[in-house]
Amino acid sequence: MLTLALRPIIISLRRHKLVAILLVLQVAATCAIVCNVGFMVASRIQRMQSPSGLDENALVLIRAQDFQLRSDAVQRHRVDLAALRMIPGVEAAVVVDSLPLSRSTWQVNSKPAGSNETAGGGISLTLYSGTPGELATLGITLVEGHDFTGTDFMPMRVKDGWAGLDDVDAMLVSRAVAEHYFPGRSAVGHAIRIDKHDRRIVGVFDHLATPSPGVQRRPDYTVLMPLLPDDSEAFYVMRCNPGDCDRIGRKASEMLLTLANDRLLAPPQRFAELRANFFRRDQTMIGLLVASGLALLFVTALGIAGLANFWVQQRTRMIGIRRAIGATRRDILRYFQVENFLIVGVGVVLGMLLALLLNVVLMQRYELPRLPVAYLPASAVLLWALGQLAVLSPALRASNVPPVVATGSG
Repeated sequence: MLTLALRPIIISLRRHKLVAILLVLQVAATCAIVCNVGFMVASRIQRMQSPSGLDENALVLIRAQDFQLRSDAVQRHRVDLAALRMIPGVEAAVVVDSLPLSRSTWQVNSKPAGSNETAGGGISLTLYSGTPGELATLGITLVEGHDFTGTDFMPMRVKDGWAGLDDVDAMLVSRAVAEHYFPGRSAVGHAIRIDKHDRRIVGVFDHLATPSPGVQRRPDYTVLMPLLPDDSEAFYVMRCNPGDCDRIGRKASEMLLTLANDRLLAPPQRFAELRANFFRRDQTMIGLLVASGLALLFVTALGIAGLANFWVQQRTRMIGIRRAIGATRRDILRYFQVENFLIVGVGVVLGMLLALLLNVVLMQRYELPRLPVAYLPASAVLLWALGQLAVLSPALRASNVPPVVATGSG
């Protein structure tokens, strides 16, 4: 029965090979492109929603830039922080050298403790530093060990080429770093070699994203060092009630300028603003990708509907004859729907193969991840549904052709 039902459709398609092939190719190209576009959009949305590891809603920050490198930067920060903590509503305040999504990155190479310079097994780490209380202020979750003590902290000594790194022994590492070097066991009390010196791990925190996630291959390979920032640029970060952070930011900015006017202060920011600024290009790209994908689907739908309308005009007499010999309106409607299903189906199969090939090219040239298999059937269902919707109006018009057309045309 199925073969008998499909036979007239296949015979008709053979008489219109060129048009059918062109539509198949259009569907295939649309399937390949839409499949990869959907994956790229989903990947960028996932990247934009990646956790920073901070208590984002409770933070307000001010980026400060001194006119020149100061020798008393550490003391200035102490005075500034004492004043900021006096502002009503400020629960805690610290100065940090960098933050997730700030693009200000300090990369260091690490190796297993005791390794020489030629030893393998090392990874690149993103190093953060700040004044005492950084964990509590930023809301970083400590899962093992303890925070730094007061005696652990040393000036960063930027003037001497960040020589302060040689003075500190303790460090905190992310869970990902701990699992890399000490899989299946506690990392606390063990050491990792950073910059030719072994550093003792005193604690492990859950997660802290890099300043540029997406640029670094592992955005969770991060460490905290007890280095007091003394560079010309730093972040003042205050913890507060989310509903009070805007007021506190304005008040803090006024107070910092009152304490010293020989520096530039960026407007106070909520962390959500920092996140939005960092991912602005991703938002623009998502908009362009979605627009191009929808436009391609619209053009494909027009092609399917246009071809169906053309074939209805060409087959008006044939439809009338079928109606005259007993075919119902439902039979005519089903004929065009099955015909469209076959054409789109061939295009979808070809399109899924093209989608995989296109993904391989994107992986090689743009370092995109491998396309998940789930996107292939999802794209197929989308195009089949689009094809059925596009052919519905012409098919309904065809089903309304009266049997009298057969005799009138003769």
